[in-house]
Amino acid sequence: MAPDVTRRAALAGTAASLASTGCLGRVRNIAGRDGPAPVTLRIRTMPADSDPHGIRIARHLAENLKRAGIEPRLNTTSETELYRQVLVNQDFDLYVGQFPEPDPFDPDLLYPFCHSSFTTEPGWQNPFGLTDLTIDEQLDRQRHVTGSERIDVVNDLQVEIARQKPFVTVAFPDELTAVRDARFEGWRATQPAAETGLVALEHAAPAESTAEDDGDEQPVVLRLLSTDAGFTKNRNPIAVEYRRNGTYTGLLYDPLVRGFDGETFPCLARDVTWSDDAVRLSLRDVSWHDGEPFTAEDVAFTYAFLADTSMGDAESPIPTSRFRGQVSLVERATAVAADEVEIEFGDVSRGVAERALRVPILPKHVWSERTDPASIAGVEVNQQTTEALVWANPAPVGTGPLAFVEAEPESNVALERNDEHPIATGAPGVPDSLAGKPSFDRLEIEIVPSDVAAVQQVGDGYADATASSLGPNAVPRVGRESDVRLVSERSAAFYHVGFNARDEPLSNPHFRQTVARLVDKAWLAAETFDGYAIPAASPLAISDRWAADELAWNGTDPVTPFLGENGTADPAAAKKAFRDIGYRYSDDGKLLGDVQ
Repeated sequence: MAPDVTRRAALAGTAASLASTGCLGRVRNIAGRDGPAPVTLRIRTMPADSDPHGIRIARHLAENLKRAGIEPRLNTTSETELYRQVLVNQDFDLYVGQFPEPDPFDPDLLYPFCHSSFTTEPGWQNPFGLTDLTIDEQLDRQRHVTGSERIDVVNDLQVEIARQKPFVTVAFPDELTAVRDARFEGWRATQPAAETGLVALEHAAPAESTAEDDGDEQPVVLRLLSTDAGFTKNRNPIAVEYRRNGTYTGLLYDPLVRGFDGETFPCLARDVTWSDDAVRLSLRDVSWHDGEPFTAEDVAFTYAFLADTSMGDAESPIPTSRFRGQVSLVERATAVAADEVEIEFGDVSRGVAERALRVPILPKHVWSERTDPASIAGVEVNQQTTEALVWANPAPVGTGPLAFVEAEPESNVALERNDEHPIATGAPGVPDSLAGKPSFDRLEIEIVPSDVAAVQQVGDGYADATASSLGPNAVPRVGRESDVRLVSERSAAFYHVGFNARDEPLSNPHFRQTVARLVDKAWLAAETFDGYAIPAASPLAISDRWAADELAWNGTDPVTPFLGENGTADPAAAKKAFRDIGYRYSDDGKLLGDVQ
């Protein structure tokens, strides 16, 4: 390995050195006598009322593409449609989005995101179509090495991703939540509206007024407000286009182990025993929300099902579009007794293998009926889709600390406390601070049109907190509400610009690098996020342990520094950068889609 002192200097000169390697070759235009066409790039993102950050990043990039002689076409659509087009249909040139919050945070999150084995799969599995042997080898290696050796491999992996640039890491935002302490205490600084954060809340106020006729106490209700209506319409925990994070499905479905305060504790598992390449788990005596018993057969089914939702009936496996990184760690899950399961792993370290124990366990008696090819009115949609992947799951059946009660699409959802859950009963292994929780009987989530409206309703006492992260424009409103405070915590769910590397010119890493130089991350963090974000050059930059020193932010991106200042690209510098990697311009200043 080359000495580290040379790495940053080499990275700083990456764009120039790549331009002179001569490996680009020539792209001949065969469309006809008119010659090469000007480059047009479609940018997909959500509208301002769904994601104010994403649309501002997209507009910023679009303006700078114009300055570079590239015609942008900005397409805004709902979150569901965005993820369907990008993550399922792979129909985009560029997109602006936010990566799902990793839990727990581990470099292996990059395995499904960038490994070439996932290029044809839907979901957050290599949506870019990236194929790079070096990145594949590094991703594979980091799965089985440990200690300082893994740190070195992950460091090299980040550097190579920064060079190949399948996506641009823009910024890590702050999760902003408005909370009211009058009725509940213990809002956690880290994701206060996340699943374990909600379960851990303490009910601070006296029980609500009793009914006059019978004196019975009314149930304690935790009320949250959200601008995301996805959960009111679809409660499928494996449907990637309906949710970026699984906070509410995580309250309905349990994993074998759960995370809390940076540690894990047995959830559906009672005891966990590790060997060299496997783990054996004894299971708790619990029931599904519909009363059916939970057994090891459900666990074995879940791992087989997530790897192939057709359960062997299709010509080739049709895996779930979520949790693929974790499931790919598992070679086999076997029910060795009614209450005992063994999970075998490949050549992976225990620290990485533990991630596989965090997937939601599904009831076999429900999901085994969803393995057929997906159809609408009896017409098959396509051979790569099963009912499981498109089913709305209107009445979900899990084992989680909360159970589904009712929902009205685009309006509200209600869940209720599962009194038999291991957390509720304070079963052995459950952290003391969670035992006996949740302290509420019912969770109600109401959909509101805007962040500002959400803050006002929390301030007026109609709700206890906002569930979706607030935009900066709502922060001043929080300050004007005397009984509301702002909870802010840096999120690992980074904003990024993704490239579709399947087609020219975005299949050219030199082109992707040059487009990346049209994104002023520092300006975006200050202006678009109003300071509630940090710019970054690596998807692991938020981690003190895993961030690569060579990619440390020092006021600019060390690999793809911005070609301008104060958010505005310098047209002359941008066009020179494209010419330096072999592209040319028409007489009217349009970038042409061939390489000289």
